[in-house]
Amino acid sequence: MIQKKNNIKDFLKTLPKNIFSGFVVSLIALPLGLGLAMASDAPPISGIIAAVIGGITVSILGGSNVTIVGPGNGLVGVILVAITTLGLQDAYMAIVFSGVLLMGLGFLRMGALANFFPSSAIQGMLAAIGLIILGKQFHIMFAHKIKREDTIDYLLEIPFTINDALHYESKGLVFAALAGVLSLAIMLFYSKIRNKYLQLIPAPMWIVILSIAFSYYFEIGLHEPNPIAKEYMISGIPSIQNIIAEIPTPNFNGIWSFSFWASVLALTLIASIESLLSIKAVDKLDPEKRRSNVNRDLKALGLATIGSGFLGGLNVVTVIARSSVNVNNGATNRSSNFFHAFFLVLFIVLFSTQLTRIPLPALMAILVYTGYKLASPNVITKIFSIGKEQLIIFFVTLIITLKIGLISGIISGVITTLIIHIIINKSASLFIRNLLKPNVLMYQETGEQHNYYVSVKHFCSFLNYYKLKEQLDNVPENQDIIVDFSLCKFVDHTVMENMNNYRELFKKRGGHFDVIGLDMHDTDSKHPFALRRMLPVPKIIKNNLTRRQTSMETLAADYDYNYSAEHEKEVSFLNNFKFFNTKHIDHVYNKLSHKDKRMKLFDIEFSEGEFIAKEVIRKTMLYINLDKQIPEFTLDKEGFLEKVSALAGMKDIDIENHDDFSDRFYLLGENVTEISAFFDDDITHFFESNPYYHVESNGSALLVFGRQRLAGMKEIKALFDFGKRLKAVIS
Repeated sequence: MIQKKNNIKDFLKTLPKNIFSGFVVSLIALPLGLGLAMASDAPPISGIIAAVIGGITVSILGGSNVTIVGPGNGLVGVILVAITTLGLQDAYMAIVFSGVLLMGLGFLRMGALANFFPSSAIQGMLAAIGLIILGKQFHIMFAHKIKREDTIDYLLEIPFTINDALHYESKGLVFAALAGVLSLAIMLFYSKIRNKYLQLIPAPMWIVILSIAFSYYFEIGLHEPNPIAKEYMISGIPSIQNIIAEIPTPNFNGIWSFSFWASVLALTLIASIESLLSIKAVDKLDPEKRRSNVNRDLKALGLATIGSGFLGGLNVVTVIARSSVNVNNGATNRSSNFFHAFFLVLFIVLFSTQLTRIPLPALMAILVYTGYKLASPNVITKIFSIGKEQLIIFFVTLIITLKIGLISGIISGVITTLIIHIIINKSASLFIRNLLKPNVLMYQETGEQHNYYVSVKHFCSFLNYYKLKEQLDNVPENQDIIVDFSLCKFVDHTVMENMNNYRELFKKRGGHFDVIGLDMHDTDSKHPFALRRMLPVPKIIKNNLTRRQTSMETLAADYDYNYSAEHEKEVSFLNNFKFFNTKHIDHVYNKLSHKDKRMKLFDIEFSEGEFIAKEVIRKTMLYINLDKQIPEFTLDKEGFLEKVSALAGMKDIDIENHDDFSDRFYLLGENVTEISAFFDDDITHFFESNPYYHVESNGSALLVFGRQRLAGMKEIKALFDFGKRLKAVIS
């Protein structure tokens, strides 16, 4: 008999983790909400209103699991134009009507719209949004307000703004510019500091704390006024009573103009695209790999946007950066979204007067960094590695978006993609004749394995990918599925990227996703996401070894191990380790492995978060395949953070008669009895008398690693020796 899951019990059990995660996210949401609102020429509090209304509404009515909602980066330019052309009150009405349309998209089950946009066009749109944010806020970060016609003019003015800042004579402007530069430095370099204590407080909140501390230092310590020019300090943060008193009165007089409905459509389009992309990305981060009910989420986002607009807030969208932080801090359900909103209300009630001590350039530095992440040169490098034609799509979308607008930009990206596909295939008829034809056949094979088999023919691109997606979504992720493109003359980049996403999803859930039939397809790039067409041209590139790789090759020879410098995508042996539950593994490389494959040491590249919150990490790890089953556990050095985490429901397991071990090590696991029995005197003494490593068991193998970086040769030898002796003790 299957035992029913106790949802209330599970909810209460995970409540401390979700409260903690909501608190951490609120530390980021507070400065970002203020900054995004001011960048949109709206009152600072309007960004907080959007986050609070959205957090409460979507946490109750939404269809996603671990997402966070609030004001979005992509809407800054659109809201700015709306406020400039319509005025603030009519802009609020445009936000309300965009919420109505967003709800309509949910009721019409239009969540699949995100699948009709080419990946490179979306990247171009996001990069354009990044440049819009960066271009307009960079000057305020240097305490230099200017008015220009379009974003390109703002970008061209950047060198002149820097030059002007170097020649400021006003002390107030000098301090304001310094606040912006130092805040940008914090945003740029904070993630490089892999210190678990410092990173308890996110970088944007450090900027807020240091700004307020700076103000008090002059006021109390030196008995002098804040030296930063007053026009570059935040103003207009009302108390809760004033927020209620200043709720805008609905005014429908301006809804008959063309510019009003142009703003409504632009807000709806960007809000829906940003939310749909973020929801898809966060689903990949969810440790439980649940699928969000996208249409239900659109309804909740629409309702939240309506409420936010009526109360004087911005559009509510799903935001990837804050959602990534939410997942990485242990969130398990929508309650973390609610608590993020709750803590924001608490901050405004208790500290609204303190927020006026924050310099405007400091907040703009956060947005400049956000804009840079969206339009980073790394994005261009990545797209170029996929294919030269993708770069054309990217830049056409980016330039049209900057010069004309977001809607024109994404439409131009779609048209450019289609034209390039026709040129590559030297045929328009391939798409015209087959666009409306059914091109996907799926059935479950008979026999022992019962594989799901999917055959795709004619072509598969962003135009008809939804047909394939509908079939794939009907297959449980713990099953085996084969997708055959041998009858398909053309497969585009968007489809290849989505096939990779499905492959990762099925691996996480215990299934197997295999793509076949591309052996006869040519590609101009070695990138796995590159588009394919039926013209095979093999390409081989041999890379030279670095000095470190040469040393590792020598070490392998000394130990009679095999060494491979090649990037290997086959990382299924790491799937069952909890460390990788919320992380995406790209590849392993520089692998030293024993001939029986019982032990292997390797470098690994993985990432935490997605989009602008994505951090790529490279580490050296050791994998030990055991000869027997042992309990699943995680062992690490005990510190302050580990003790605090006990308050969030993660209980340390103490080993009887080994007080020193229990004090020095943090031991986690579900089966306390088995773990306690496994840690006998020999194993406990081994850990007590050796250097600290993170050691994790998945039941049949161990994962061992040290610091949050690649190891030097001396450290590699030490890790190797530690692993060999640990295996001997366990055996």
